[in-house]
Amino acid sequence: MKQLLVLIFILNTSLLFGQHQNVQIGNFNGPNEPSIWVNPKNTQEIMAGSNLNFWYYSQDGGYNWTSGTLVSPEYGVWGDPVIVTDTAGDFYFFHLANPVAGNWIDRIVCQKFDKASQSWSPGTFTGLNGDKAQDKHWAVVDQNMNVIYLTWTQFDDYGSSSSFCQSNIRFSKSADGGQTWSEAITINQVAGDCIDGDNTVEGAVPAVGPNGEIFVSWGGPSGIVFDRSTDGGTTWLDSDIFVTSQPGGWDLDIPGLARANGMPVTKCDLSNGAHHGTIYINYADQSNGSNDTDIWLVKSTDNGTTWSEPKRVNDDPTGKHQFLSWMDIDQSNGKIYIVFYDRRNHMGNATDVFVAVSDDGGETFLNFKVSETDFTPSSSGYFFGDYNNISAVNNIVRPIWTRRESNGSLNLQVAIVDLTVSLPENLSSILNLEQNVPNPFSEVTIFSYRLKKTSRLKLAIFDMLGNELIVLNDGLVNAGKYEVLFDNSKHQLSTGAYFFGLTSEDQTQHRKMVISR
Repeated sequence: MKQLLVLIFILNTSLLFGQHQNVQIGNFNGPNEPSIWVNPKNTQEIMAGSNLNFWYYSQDGGYNWTSGTLVSPEYGVWGDPVIVTDTAGDFYFFHLANPVAGNWIDRIVCQKFDKASQSWSPGTFTGLNGDKAQDKHWAVVDQNMNVIYLTWTQFDDYGSSSSFCQSNIRFSKSADGGQTWSEAITINQVAGDCIDGDNTVEGAVPAVGPNGEIFVSWGGPSGIVFDRSTDGGTTWLDSDIFVTSQPGGWDLDIPGLARANGMPVTKCDLSNGAHHGTIYINYADQSNGSNDTDIWLVKSTDNGTTWSEPKRVNDDPTGKHQFLSWMDIDQSNGKIYIVFYDRRNHMGNATDVFVAVSDDGGETFLNFKVSETDFTPSSSGYFFGDYNNISAVNNIVRPIWTRRESNGSLNLQVAIVDLTVSLPENLSSILNLEQNVPNPFSEVTIFSYRLKKTSRLKLAIFDMLGNELIVLNDGLVNAGKYEVLFDNSKHQLSTGAYFFGLTSEDQTQHRKMVISR
């Protein structure tokens, strides 16, 4: 048994470090600050957005995309895209404003996607407060109440160095699908400046707790602090809770980038796993020096009252930069995924993209590269934005990032990461079905499985609705390790996504596969 466990570990580790297909989405000029969201109601549906006003929609799990330019006739579109879905699986695109009548970034705008027409609503807004600037928003949906919560930074006068100018964290919500919004309120106790730097309060990413709590943290002059509401955002704590210091601040200096922030990202585990209710905050700082930016995670198991010591996420030796991270939690199993730029494999400014995954509540992380090739950013005439993004639903993981090509152009890349291939299932099972390799494939792939005792097995391929299409094996099979070659030239399945499944007398396991052009 011990040898079997070691072998399965080696197999899964080798798959984990294998190459993940990268897909370039859209052909717009200079996209950055991407947001991405896998629809929990249908993981084949994925929406993404990027600066300044671009959207991207996939209906096959991220292999193919349609794209367009977002327009809000009355309120305008000025970047900082944020994508979420509601409980019906409808997509929302939040962004800054550039209104026909009003001031630049004077409100936060919400637009809803119509899947039938693949068009967006004209938009609603919240946060308008005279000529004050509203910036760096993020949203979350309470999956029990279908209420949208929105937090962001308000600047009295964006970019001002006046000591009288303040930045504050604001909150608003919608209980009717973004049609109307509550009056925005300030939730922080310690204000920041308006410079848009380390002493500005920024990075407010809201999360929903297991009992409907609203959790949010941000960076600023007091380090990273935390706040919560237990009554739907009506009232908040009397004092912000200190979480951790952030050496070097959140406004980081990274060679090759004009700007790179390490603002905190807050998420809460709502799965039925062992870490249900744990709150996590992911951020970057320079605790190990200005030449060694790292990615960190802290957590709380008591609703944010106390916090753990920071845990280093990147597992490379010290001395290299990791930056522009984002985190998501797969709420089907509680696994934590963090995407970031990484220079561990290079001298100079050459950069890869890595993802770190933890299935033990953030105590340990396994790092793996998701970019197919490295790239070299430049601060001369290029803006990489303030964040990348990642979405994880039911083992479907889609990191997204900005890449600079050798000809100087910027584009968006999405990695196809389906980590059912990588993390072992319950090893007490009598059968273990591995991911087909290669996947995606155009003609030939291999199905591998391990059987611990002689059993009657059926290996078959199904469409996405569960209809059985092809039976590859159906009969008594002796214990052992098996590989089955599938040649699609003999079966002529069309391009698209499918499932293949292995069924014994009392167990069934499925994996997704994709046939590409």
